[in-house]
Amino acid sequence: MGKKRIITTTKEELLKEREKIDESLRREVKVKFGKRVTEGKVYISVSYNNTLITLTDPDGNVLTWSSAGNIGFKNTKKATPFAASKVAEDISQKAKKLGIDKIEVLVKGVGSGRESAIRSLATHGLEIESIKDITPIPHNGCRPPKIRRV
Repeated sequence: MGKKRIITTTKEELLKEREKIDESLRREVKVKFGKRVTEGKVYISVSYNNTLITLTDPDGNVLTWSSAGNIGFKNTKKATPFAASKVAEDISQKAKKLGIDKIEVLVKGVGSGRESAIRSLATHGLEIESIKDITPIPHNGCRPPKIRRV
């Protein structure tokens, strides 16, 4: 079988490769949507179990997303405010790479990480134009069960 060679890459080569990927991602976004995207919408979906954040362009086409489970949190730690702030930090870095600096925030859900995610987006250099709560609220609810006859 012969000797196995392990190919090692230096940090410089890894950085160059990462820059190529980032540049191709920017170019892809520019080509896909026709013009350079500088504004976007951030959808924050917070539940009792997880935090999901999606970055879209103004029309609603998804550019990138992240979640607490995607970052590496497991089980009940995914629902903490700390995890939500880390997810928001990740999304803000991705937004900077795409060239987005102004965002509109739409929050959905009843979890504990709502405010911490918004604060983290603001502190990491994204200019928040508006914050809107889009949590679904039932107007009349489900039909009640039949009356029990004994």
